[in-house]
Amino acid sequence: MTRVAAVDCGTNSIRLLVADVNPATGQLVDLDRRMTIVRLGQGVDRTGRLAPEALERTFAACREYAAIIKEHGAERLRFVATSASRDAENRDEFVRGVLDILGVEPEVISGDQEAEFSFTGATKELAGSDHLARPYLVVDIGGGSTEFVVGDDQVRAARSVDVGCVRMTERHLVSEGVVADPPSDQQIAAMRADIEAALDLAEQTVPLREARTLVGLAGSVTTVSAIAQNLPEYDSVAIHHSRVSHDRVREITEQLLHSTHAERAAIPSMHPGRVDVIGAGALVLLSIMERIGAEEVVVSEHDILDGIAFKVAEDAAATDLY
Repeated sequence: MTRVAAVDCGTNSIRLLVADVNPATGQLVDLDRRMTIVRLGQGVDRTGRLAPEALERTFAACREYAAIIKEHGAERLRFVATSASRDAENRDEFVRGVLDILGVEPEVISGDQEAEFSFTGATKELAGSDHLARPYLVVDIGGGSTEFVVGDDQVRAARSVDVGCVRMTERHLVSEGVVADPPSDQQIAAMRADIEAALDLAEQTVPLREARTLVGLAGSVTTVSAIAQNLPEYDSVAIHHSRVSHDRVREITEQLLHSTHAERAAIPSMHPGRVDVIGAGALVLLSIMERIGAEEVVVSEHDILDGIAFKVAEDAAATDLY
């Protein structure tokens, strides 16, 4: 087993996984897994730049993570940055800050790379499963983008499109810095049209409708699962590999889009950082399910972080051979 650390910095959150990994067997044992809402992508869709306060929130989380990585004695660390930092004009400032704090340069990966990591993380432990039909469609609904990957044991096709819970909220549900409370039917319709256009783009390269099992990743999907189960608090064990029907996703999406900030915040399993963006994230999920005719979504807590960790361990094993 190799002890590794993986950091995934997205548009809405930054997450850390420290784990012991055996890439040959697909075994991954969590030592520490945590998430911090930093909203790095605040305003990026509008300004094209990372906001100073967003950078400082992210660097504060990095300092916390550096202490945890040192405490566990991880042998290798990989830091992957996704949608917001891909889009930002001042991403060099972000890169320098991370390098100073963690000693590694963040890799601003492409959407296709992001999709492959997500697929590996979500499906590696499903390899021996007989009850889930293949091919899988793995969808990772992030803050700024959504990744679509179709594959069996390996990726067959992947595409990243620029729809995510933060980007859709800021583009359609914010006026003069204030989030609609709740959104109007016209705002929801405009957001849905944007999502449908993105699905059209994804279908140009990814055969979405060939999938037999839909696997959903990231906070929007896991939060929908928590709500569907009426969990008294967020519970990763109960959420991992849970299944949520299309009808239940539709009910929850309608509830979230037509509720106020206070009503969403009162949901026991709701993370405070997701209150304003969960409606958009749920609508992305619902739109995908309706596009491909999925009767249910299989929810995974294992995602891009696990894929990064497996890759770090594989690279370490290859290096040790020489």
